[in-house]
Amino acid sequence: MREIALHLLDIAENSVAAQSRNICMAVYENLQSDLLLVSVADDGRGMSEKTAQQVLDPFYTTRTTRKVGLGIPLLKLAAEMSEGELNLITEQGKGTKVTASFRHSHIDRMPLGDLSMTFLTLLISYPHIHWVFIYQITDRLGQIHEFNFDDCELKETLDNMSMTEPSILKFVRSMLEEGIKPLALQAAN
Repeated sequence: MREIALHLLDIAENSVAAQSRNICMAVYENLQSDLLLVSVADDGRGMSEKTAQQVLDPFYTTRTTRKVGLGIPLLKLAAEMSEGELNLITEQGKGTKVTASFRHSHIDRMPLGDLSMTFLTLLISYPHIHWVFIYQITDRLGQIHEFNFDDCELKETLDNMSMTEPSILKFVRSMLEEGIKPLALQAAN
């Protein structure tokens, strides 16, 4: 995977497979401290201590559709290559949180990617999940700029209408883009 957003998508899909009902995805870009932090937290099945250790091995997977599980090991490698790290906190029956940190300005840090499309993909692919997305920038002066998206109000307003309805899809996409793009541009400057 060449973008952090795609890693987040992969981890979120693992959370869905772990029977999560609530998933929070967060991206924090701190330009003042030169840190990029991403996380996915869920309330799914969680893992035993042994399984949590095995997840870091690229030749281990619980999926039956393939024989290797490269997602988390590749994210761990990408974080470490840019002076960061990956942390996995999990408890069986309570959920899992995967957090990866990167030195924001590191030459080997992969690009963040298209967060709005990643969020949109998850929203429309798994409408039964309660999604919370947080994107926060701390600028070089220490001011915090944040976009928060909790799908509860949107789902309540839609009242069982499908998010794949073209007009709704267009609305949700523009809402995500209008919340994320100005912050992403600010982080790029």
